[in-house]
Amino acid sequence: MLKRALIAGGGVLLLAALVGGRDAVSYLSTSMGWVKQTVKDSVPIEFELERARNLIKELDPEIRSNMHVIAREDVEVARLKDQHEEARKVLAKDKADISRLKKDLDEGGSAFVYAGRSYTQKQVETDLARRFERFKTKEATVEKLGQILAAREAGLAAAQEKLRAMQAAKRQLEVDIENMKARVEMVKVAEATSSAIAFDDSRLSRTREALRDIGARIEVAEKLVSADTAMPDQIALDETDTKNISEEIAKHFGEKPAAEDVVKLD
Repeated sequence: MLKRALIAGGGVLLLAALVGGRDAVSYLSTSMGWVKQTVKDSVPIEFELERARNLIKELDPEIRSNMHVIAREDVEVARLKDQHEEARKVLAKDKADISRLKKDLDEGGSAFVYAGRSYTQKQVETDLARRFERFKTKEATVEKLGQILAAREAGLAAAQEKLRAMQAAKRQLEVDIENMKARVEMVKVAEATSSAIAFDDSRLSRTREALRDIGARIEVAEKLVSADTAMPDQIALDETDTKNISEEIAKHFGEKPAAEDVVKLD
C-alpha cells in the first residue's frame, strides 16, 4: 500500500510539473498532503502504539532533570529560610537593645553602666543613634529577604505541582496505550470471530439451499402423481364391467352357470 501511495504521489508531482504556474503549487501542496496522509494510514496500528510508547519513555530524562532542579531548589529554599529566620532573631535582639538604651536615656542620669563599664550620656546617645541606623538597614534587608523567600517558595511549589502533573500525565498516557492495545486485540478477536461465523453461515446456507432443491423436486413428483390420478368428481365416459361372483366361482370349478344366468341365443 505504501508503494502504491508513493507511485501515485509521483504521478501527481509529474502532473504538477506539466501544468506549471500557480496550478503547479496547488497540485504540489495537495499531493504532498495526500501522500503524507496515505502513508500515515498505511502504518500498522501496532507500530504506532510502539512509537507512542517510545515517546513516553523519552519523557523520563526530562522528568529526572526536573526532579534534580526541584531538589536543588528545595535545598536552596531551606537554606534561605534558615538565613531569614536567623536574621529575624538578630533583628529582634537589636530592637530589644535599642529599646533598653532608649529607656535608660529617657529615665535620665549622667552616667550609665553596662557590662561593668561606665558610659556618659553622650556616649550612650551616640551608640543608640548608630544602633538605630544599623537596625533600619537590617530591617529592610530582612524584609527583602522575606520577599525573596516567599517568591522562591511559590516558585518551588509551582515546580513541584508541575512535576506531579507531568508524572501523572505520563502514567495516564501509559494507561491509555495499554487500553488502546487491549482494544486492538479485541478488534482482532472480533475480526477472527466474524470470519469464522461467516464461514459457518456459508455452509448453513448451502445446506438450506440443497434442502430447498430436494423439497422442490418432491413437490414436483407429488404434483405429477396427482395429475395421473383421475379426479373423483369427473364424468366416466365408458361403462365398466360389473363382476358376477357366482359365474366367476362356477367358471373356476368347471360348473355350469345357473339357468337363470344362462343367456339363450336365438
